[in-house]
Amino acid sequence: MTRITTWFPLWALSGALFAYLFPESLVGLKPAILPLLGLVMFGMGVTLTLNQFAAVLRRPGLVGLGLALQFGVMPLAAWSIGMAMGLPPELLAGLILVGTAPGGTASNVVCYLAKGDVALSITLTTASTLAAVLLMPALTWLYLGERVPVPALEMLISIAQVVLAPVAMGLVVNHWLGARIGPLKAVFPLISVAAIVLIIAIIVALNAGNLAHVGAALVIGVILHNGIGLAAGYWIARLLGQDETTARTLAIEVGMQNSGLAVALGVKFFGPAAALPGAVFSIWHNLSGAALASWWSRRPPSEQAERAVTEQVTSD
Repeated sequence: MTRITTWFPLWALSGALFAYLFPESLVGLKPAILPLLGLVMFGMGVTLTLNQFAAVLRRPGLVGLGLALQFGVMPLAAWSIGMAMGLPPELLAGLILVGTAPGGTASNVVCYLAKGDVALSITLTTASTLAAVLLMPALTWLYLGERVPVPALEMLISIAQVVLAPVAMGLVVNHWLGARIGPLKAVFPLISVAAIVLIIAIIVALNAGNLAHVGAALVIGVILHNGIGLAAGYWIARLLGQDETTARTLAIEVGMQNSGLAVALGVKFFGPAAALPGAVFSIWHNLSGAALASWWSRRPPSEQAERAVTEQVTSD
């Protein structure tokens, strides 16, 4: 099972390639995206406890740092990359919409597979979604001079359905049956990998037609944007004295955006071309997240490794 999850990036890339070549076989599965994410969130909830969330809430400065990075680094990076590469106005608008968007729910899954702090990841996704109700229109106006209304109620309902409710159900199951469902907990990483690979494939299939019109400059811009978010989240956290687990979590939360929201707003307010950055980002950040999760899953955070050594010495 470990070998299968280790090859997560290969499965993700293979799924994306298949979907691009045979999109008609997967587009009908679009309604399955949210239930698949909900299943994975339930699996993560089964591995969590209320104490872990309480520990996050006792560190409000950490949540504040995540939000500052999310809404400070990503919009500025999007604007800088777009201007430096001379992207046309609609593509620039689309990239900035990606930058101003809150964290995406897929970040919670990647964090789980990368041995990050899942409770912190879920808290930050929820907090950034709430903050985006005000910050996304404000930042879009700051960088583009346009006011973009954000569908606040729809976003909050989606987060409640896809993240909060399944995680809460998992927490309840873990509280009452935790000791009896060890084998189920062990198999959930494999279920998560399979679900995310299928989600990536569906997203690629849905965007296959648009991908034919994507230029190299936009692809490079999206890769740079995602890379800056991942690197800034990790290294700023480390420079500020955060541990490895927290740094991984912030890297994933900052680098992975709710690009679906950016696509919807781009089409509505700026035109079809403004949806392309979000469409490309939705594919790329899942692939880069899969690679990162695979890399980190084989390398326990330093503090976890030290704790394991200490426990081994104590037991001896």
